[in-house]
Amino acid sequence: MVRAASRPRSLVRRRPAPPGPGAGESDGRRPLPLPLRLLAMLCAFTFMVVFAVVLARLTLQPSPASEALTHTNLHPGRSLRAYLDQPALRDALRQIGGNIVLGVPFGVLAPVVAPRTRGFLRVLLLTAFVMLLVECAQGALVTGRAFDVDDVILNTTGALIGYLLVGRRLSRAVHARKPKD
Repeated sequence: MVRAASRPRSLVRRRPAPPGPGAGESDGRRPLPLPLRLLAMLCAFTFMVVFAVVLARLTLQPSPASEALTHTNLHPGRSLRAYLDQPALRDALRQIGGNIVLGVPFGVLAPVVAPRTRGFLRVLLLTAFVMLLVECAQGALVTGRAFDVDDVILNTTGALIGYLLVGRRLSRAVHARKPKD
């Protein structure tokens, strides 16, 4: 049996893949043209500023009438159980749903405004951190408001829902992924 002479693997040349549609992109989609990308980023940034103002007004506005009712909650699920134990289901849905809806814009807009935040885990960590800061400020500085870990969980859940439903696709359309070398 005759063995063919072989070269060491380091000397073997491989042909690069021919460029085709979507070359260098993991999902084969092309990003929007530059003017549309810039417009989308400007709109996302504007909506993020509006969202920050609405968030601040909803969470950092004093509520002296509620001062006697407020309590700090460091136990996940405690406030959720209290909401669900209320006789009026509408109040529970308003509290839980409102906190979820409050997080949705963050999950949609953050990956568009800051493409490095794209990815489930990054959105999760960034949102949890920002909402934790909001709750800390609310509990420490605002009369009639208190820190509630369940609010952080619900806001983060809302952001993840927003990211999975819209934010991921919108971010991919606006920002091209860098090719992996």
